[in-house]
Amino acid sequence: MDLIKEAQRVLSEEAKALEILSNSLDENFIIACQQIQKASKVIISGVGKSGLVGKKIAATFSSVGIPSLFLHPVEALHGDLGIVNESDISILISKSGTTEELLLLFPYLKKRTNIIAITTNKDSYLANISDVHLHIPLEKESCPIELAPTTSTTLTMALGDALAASVMKLNNFTEVDFALNHPLGQLGKNLTITVGDVMHKGNSIPLIDVDSTFKDALIVMTDKPLGCLCVLENEKLVGIITDGDTRRALNRYDLISDIQINEIMTANPITVTSDTLVGRALSVMENRKSQINVLPVVDANNRCIGVVRIHDLIKSGL
Repeated sequence: MDLIKEAQRVLSEEAKALEILSNSLDENFIIACQQIQKASKVIISGVGKSGLVGKKIAATFSSVGIPSLFLHPVEALHGDLGIVNESDISILISKSGTTEELLLLFPYLKKRTNIIAITTNKDSYLANISDVHLHIPLEKESCPIELAPTTSTTLTMALGDALAASVMKLNNFTEVDFALNHPLGQLGKNLTITVGDVMHKGNSIPLIDVDSTFKDALIVMTDKPLGCLCVLENEKLVGIITDGDTRRALNRYDLISDIQINEIMTANPITVTSDTLVGRALSVMENRKSQINVLPVVDANNRCIGVVRIHDLIKSGL
């Protein structure tokens, strides 16, 4: 038996089924999206494999800013119905459209919410009594005996993804919104942690006036070893001296007294603001011809309010 060919058959059949589903979408899909967008939360219910798919759809909805939960129909009829409010929308998933537990739950849900049904049978009782019916055009299951829920669950899950993505569009859902719901994920860190969260500030900032001596500069850099020295004039940032600049100056001049701050500093250095995302700050450091390891942080008036090193960005979890 060629197992690779069998697997390819299954995947090919399900891919074709997805294309048929895509081409079958109609006005009901638009109505369902609009009702989901307006609802306070989405109640999803189903039994067996449909229930498992429903749990996944509910999780996807919640992760993209559509408040949602899975409600088991039996538990609902034994008290959990109290979670349902009149401002909600319900989605009932049933391959046949005749699932007994859902039909028992239906009249109690209907008193509180509109109901969207997802079934493979557009003539089923559940399809006909629901406010909106989303039809799954199933030709056959892809399992060898055409009985186990395979293609039907794939199509239902994909339809759930399509609903989630479409409502995201309606809500103008952004990467930042997504990150706020995933604070421990990599994207969440990249899009929520700012330079202000990780920078060195206050008395830890190595600052010196442009008219100071090089000896003073060495003392400050020794006391506050962040790899740089921020040079100020009239309290505004005008330059930066790095450890590398210091070594090159010592190598070039015979007498420390001959070294002038304004001669060895990098004038008008690259800076970031405290609200710059750490991912963006890292990009500023690395995506340039000559990479840098430290950045001054300035406010709207170009006053130096902090220093951030590449090490600080990496420690943040990037």
